[in-house]
Amino acid sequence: MIDAFLDRLGETRPVRPDLACLRNLHRAWRERVPYENLDVQLGRPVSLDPEALIDKIVVRGRGGYCYEQNGALALLLEAVGFEVTMVEAGVMREQRGDGQWGNHNALLVTIGGETWLADVGIGDGFLEPLPLRELACDQDGLVYRIERLDRTTWRVHHHPGGTISSYDLRTEARELGDFAARSRELTTSPSSPYVTTLMAARPAGGATALLLSRTVRHLGATRGEPRILAGRDEFADVLARDFLVPLDDLGESGVDELWEAAGRQDDLWRTRIRG
Repeated sequence: MIDAFLDRLGETRPVRPDLACLRNLHRAWRERVPYENLDVQLGRPVSLDPEALIDKIVVRGRGGYCYEQNGALALLLEAVGFEVTMVEAGVMREQRGDGQWGNHNALLVTIGGETWLADVGIGDGFLEPLPLRELACDQDGLVYRIERLDRTTWRVHHHPGGTISSYDLRTEARELGDFAARSRELTTSPSSPYVTTLMAARPAGGATALLLSRTVRHLGATRGEPRILAGRDEFADVLARDFLVPLDDLGESGVDELWEAAGRQDDLWRTRIRG
């Protein structure tokens, strides 16, 4: 299994449970496994079963969203020999309250007595793991800050200008199956942003390329001008080239269905803006 993961990430053996390896695997994952919700947009169920995650992300070369991404990364890190604890997180809990708990997961990796936060489930998240202690960390010109709220609760402040402002995590160990019900809700509810908005994200040239419906943005230390995709072929090219999505895995009509769905989403967004 390790070899298949390493091939997917463009990494080679030997791998060992040390900090250098963790950093390499985390960065390679962020760069090669796109954050995306295309199965949700196509009405396909999202499974958190380990075999399904390996099939989707490793064998078929796809990406996924937070539970899928961090669930699969945990499988790899555990296989290498890392001490990994999956934990519950709440994106935007600082602003929206305790109802946010469980809408995200993250990984705590212990190496030589120090705990590191690994998280490949935020579209424009950090490229390398962060030490779980109060600090500000600069990665490629983007500053992330970790704050301790109490004995078991931490707040991760995202870089300014990112897709989120912060998320909280608590250090009690959880299993991936604990998130199954919330995942079903987030991937099927008509009010969920994963249902209402096509998303894809991937690091690119010191920034993050972010696709929302038919609009591409670049987020980083500075923001580029948004670009609205002009047609179905450009949309397909961007998915394949910029977000490394294997188009054949979407099915014969998958790209067409996604392009049409993204258009309906953009139309609705423009209607709301005009209103």
